[in-house]
Formats: sequence, C-alpha cells, structure tokens
Amino acid sequence: MSPRAECLGGEPQYSQTQEPREQGLLYQEYRDKSTLQEIETRRQQDAEIQTNAHVSPASEETPGEEEDEEEEEEDEPASPPERKALPQICLLSNPHSRFNLWQDLPEIQSSGVLEILQPEEIKLQEAMFELVTSEASYYKSLSLLVSHFMENERLKKTLHPSEAHILFSNVLDVMAVSERFLLELERRMEENIVISDVCDIVYHYAANHFSVYITYVSNQTYQERTYKQLLQEKAAFRELIAQLELDPKCRGLPLSSFLILPFQRITRLKLLVQNILKRVEERSERECTALDAHKELEMVVKACNEGVRKMSRTEQMISIQKKMEFKIKSVPIISHSRWLLKQGELRQMAGPKTSRTLRTKKLFREIYLFLFNDLLVICRQIPGDKYQVFDSAPRGLLRVEELEDQGQTLANVFILRLLENADDREATYMLKATSQSEMKRWMTSLAPNRRTKFVSFTSRLLDCPQVQCVHPYVAQQPDELTLELADILNILEKTEDGWIFGERLHDQERGWFPSSMTEEILNPKIRSQNLKECFRVHKMDDPQRSQNKDRRKLGSRNRQ
Repeated sequence: MSPRAECLGGEPQYSQTQEPREQGLLYQEYRDKSTLQEIETRRQQDAEIQTNAHVSPASEETPGEEEDEEEEEEDEPASPPERKALPQICLLSNPHSRFNLWQDLPEIQSSGVLEILQPEEIKLQEAMFELVTSEASYYKSLSLLVSHFMENERLKKTLHPSEAHILFSNVLDVMAVSERFLLELERRMEENIVISDVCDIVYHYAANHFSVYITYVSNQTYQERTYKQLLQEKAAFRELIAQLELDPKCRGLPLSSFLILPFQRITRLKLLVQNILKRVEERSERECTALDAHKELEMVVKACNEGVRKMSRTEQMISIQKKMEFKIKSVPIISHSRWLLKQGELRQMAGPKTSRTLRTKKLFREIYLFLFNDLLVICRQIPGDKYQVFDSAPRGLLRVEELEDQGQTLANVFILRLLENADDREATYMLKATSQSEMKRWMTSLAPNRRTKFVSFTSRLLDCPQVQCVHPYVAQQPDELTLELADILNILEKTEDGWIFGERLHDQERGWFPSSMTEEILNPKIRSQNLKECFRVHKMDDPQRSQNKDRRKLGSRNRQ
C-alpha cells in the first residue's frame, strides 16, 4: 500500500479486522463545523456594512499595484527546471480531530506559495481543498457504517436478509465509488500542492458513477419505515443498536445519522462545487469545468429527489384514497402525475352573511381539504378516520380572495371560489384559518397564480430581502421547505405570526418555514453578491463552454 493510500485508508480492501484509521473528523462533525463556520463568516460580512466605504483612495490603489507585481512574479517561475519534489499532503495524517484550512497545513506554510498567490486564488484553493477533505471525512463515516454496523456478526444474526438489504441498501456500491473518487482527488493533489482543479474529476464521477446514489436515496422511504419497525418490534435489534451506538467510534451519533449520509453528501457536493464556482475566474477553463460538474450534480440530485418522491407519493395516494367516501360522483384519486400539496382542517362559514350575529360555534363548521397539484377535494371528517367527499374542482379553476379586516370573528377568513365544481357550477366558500400564516399558506397553495410577481426568475434582479438558515428545519407539511444550515433564501412573503414563504437560492425550491430558524441578511452588498452568484451558477450554456470541453478531455488524458 502506498503512503498516500494508507493515509486515506485508500486501498479497496477493508476487512472486518482492518477498520479505517481513527483519524480526522467523522463527516457529520466535519459538515456541522463547516456550515457553522460559513454562517459565522456571513454574519461578520453582514456586520461590516459601512466598513469598506471609508477606505481611502490611496489604500485602494496599493493592493492593485501589489497584485500586478505578484502576477509578474507568478508568471516567471513556470519554467520546467523548477519542477522539484513537492511536499506531500496527507489528509488524515493528523491523529487529533482538527478542522484544517489548506493555508494552515505545514506543507503549505513552508512552501512559500502563500506569498506568491493572489488572495482570490487562496480562497479558491480553500474551496477545492474543502471538497477533497470533506470527501475523506465522508468516506471515513461510510466505512464506519459498514464495518461497525452492517458487518457486525450479531446484527447479521438478528436481521432477516431482506431486512438487512432494505436497511443498508447498496451502501457498499456507494462506498466503493466514494473510495475511487477520493483516490483520484488525492492523486490530483499529489501533482502540485497548489491544486489545479477538482471539478473535472467531479464531473466525470457525477456523469458516470454517481447513479449509485440514486439507487440508495430512492430506497429512503422503505429504509426509514423498516428502521422504525425494527426498533419497535425487535427488542434484540433495539438493544444491540443502542449498544453499538455507545462505542466511542460513533462519537455519540445514532445509526440513523450514518444511514442518511449518502443523501446529505450528494446535496453537499453540489454546494461545494457552487462554492468553487464563486471563486474561479469568469470565462476561464476552471469556470467551465465547475459549471459542467454542477450541472451533472444537479441532475443526480434531482433524480434522487424524484426517486424519493415517487416512492412516498405512491404510498400516500393509496392511503388517502382508502380513507375517502364519496357523497358525490366518485373522482379517481390515484394517478402517476398527481401528488399531495397540502391537507388540513379549516372552518367553513355557514349560512348567509346576515347570520354573523349568531354564536361563533354555530356560524362555522369544520371541513377538511385535500389539495393535490391538479385537484382540490373538499370533505367532512367522519368516524373511523374517514373523509366524506362533498365537492371537488380542478386546481386551475380555483380563485382566492382575502377579506378585509372585519373584526375578531372574521379574522383570518378568506373566500375560495370554485369556477367549476363537481356539479359543473360555480361555488363559493368562506373559510376561516386558525392563524394569519395558515390563511396565507392556504391561499398561496390553492391559487398560486395570484402571486405572479414571484413567478419570474427576473424578479430576483431587485433587492429582495434575504435570510440565512441558522437552525436546521424539517418540513412538517408538503407546502413547507426543509432547511439546512447556511441555506440562503429570498423572502417572498412574511406573516406577522412568524412564518416566511421563501425561495432557496441554490436550487430555487420554494416553501414556508418558521422565521425563527433564520437570520435576516441586512447588508445590501451581501444580498447583491448572493444573487450574482446565483445567476452565475445557473447561467445558460455558452459557446466557450462547449469549445473547452474537448480541451478538458485532452488535458485529463495527458495527466493520466
């Protein structure tokens, strides 16, 4: 085994007796440290609203002159005789769990490159280094999942083979791909301590090997259900897992945090490539490889998400149809192109408006709505966890209107119009929500076309309010958005009772989330920079990118 492969745990032959070396951070710890660092950096930038405005003209010119001199110095030493044995970087060589920066490594400190490189190039090196080191950390966590849990002899005896297959899926394939990917990244770092590029390697693996992630993630619905059932129904499994989780190797982390790693990693990889893309020079070859890598990763992430949705949606639709009893003509609920957007209870105002003088509990009665992407079904809940359907309408024929403030009784009341209902006629419902946020969420979901000002991508050219996520949030309803630490979102709607309807910049996903999970970004320069980076990441293909593809392939072959 070569020294490089050894320090990574790199040879593809781990056995039960040869576990990965206990060096470096587990991926869960690494990711948390990285995202918290990102949040803190953004906070500091946001706080420096006026700092840069007071820089004198003289001090602004000096860095430019220094940059020119540095560029000249950088161009000269590129001659072949300068190629000497470069110091080797071993990512997991430190026996203590540390979170290193590229520029803090002893090999970099002693090489003198920090005195030559421009500040932006150093930031780019850090971004590429983080992608590599985080993959090493991720591989370490995957190895622990396999060696400590999956290959445990007692656990094998406790589980039926079919249960083990659902629980661990194709994690061995995922780990094998991660290992090869990591070794290629390491070889690239061996070429020069100043990393030339990593996105070409990411592109190759995303295009040719990362389909193993789609298989793993698509199994997530069954995996979660099987895990819960095993914990509830098999005492031997529950006790053994609790015992294995107590091992110091797990650092207090549960098995579930290891099982979800592949889904988290493929999403994080896309964000790491975006971070590289922010640092590379525009119209450069490295920008082209980063854009290509990002595009391929985006396709993999979308396929993963679609795999999860298909599994969960099919089961959900079957479950909903079983609970429905039709008072009107039956509507087929299950369809491959249909999914649930929102469900919940509202109160319908009964009788004419003159009945407002009646007591409140007689004025309103409970109804239950199932809103699908193409259909609204209106029901009443009946005993036995059943729903009696008394009206329906295509979603495209729904209109909503907010009532003006008419006192406490009619607070949070809105009008829902069905232009053509189950009886082929127009119907109007006055519906009361429990809060302002619930009312706005229903109105947004029922008739999204009323908010056309938020539909166009060009709306983000304006200085839209933004927040960053400082506490992770798991969506509780289909119209909500799951947030990861450091996500940046545009605020499209805000309620007085603490909910935000937002759009995440890196993938344009929209949904509601509690404002308490986020912090507002106050600095307009930071908001503008975030939007600029968003446009850059999602910009259309241009001729230069296609011209550079052949050059990149040739360069890759030459390196081999």
